[in-house]
Amino acid sequence: MYAERASRLTGAVVWTHTPDAAGSGRVLPDGCMDLLWHDGRLLVAGPDTRAHVTEGTPGPWAGVRFHPGTAPALLGVPAHELRDRRVELTDLWPTARARRLAARVNAAPDPASGLEEAALSRAAETGPPDPLLRRIVAALDAGRPVAATADEVGVGPRQLHRRSLAAFGYGPKTLARVLRLQRALALARDGTPLAETAARAGYADQAHLARDARELTGLPPSELLGGRG
Repeated sequence: MYAERASRLTGAVVWTHTPDAAGSGRVLPDGCMDLLWHDGRLLVAGPDTRAHVTEGTPGPWAGVRFHPGTAPALLGVPAHELRDRRVELTDLWPTARARRLAARVNAAPDPASGLEEAALSRAAETGPPDPLLRRIVAALDAGRPVAATADEVGVGPRQLHRRSLAAFGYGPKTLARVLRLQRALALARDGTPLAETAARAGYADQAHLARDARELTGLPPSELLGGRG
């Protein structure tokens, strides 16, 4: 069973998941990074360029999914170093510091609330995220071309690419593809026919949507929607 709610940390989502049975699952790319709890351990999920297939690890999971671009400042690690990776927090932070945070989360009434409190504490220490990053995400999510996005936020194309690598884990073109697919899936799940979904999300046609979905997730839209991704 999966459940999520909006976090008190702006733009973040707190979620819990207990697999119904052993077996693989599929986490779709969304431009985000997550701080994870499982079996008393803390891990970090980096930004994905392709669907991450899980192996059905038994037991409950909890996580905080950060708004695109905000996690690197909280974790102190550029996003591109964690692209397509799941790593222990002890691999990123000094062991004693990571273990103190894990102990704090484990002592909370539940892991999800413990993770949220840890994220809020880190946000208070690091200060607000760079507002430019939200403008980049908003422009790309609105379907702006990369060049137009660079002009809109007032940076050159090369600087936009460098900042995107550090903040999102990949360049703006890849982020735009990921956000476009998420827009399409949201429309389709609300009942919009796939042909109309493709047009509204910014694809050339339904076949373009199908190709992009298969490249990014390994499945066609029909299977993603049938299994809710």
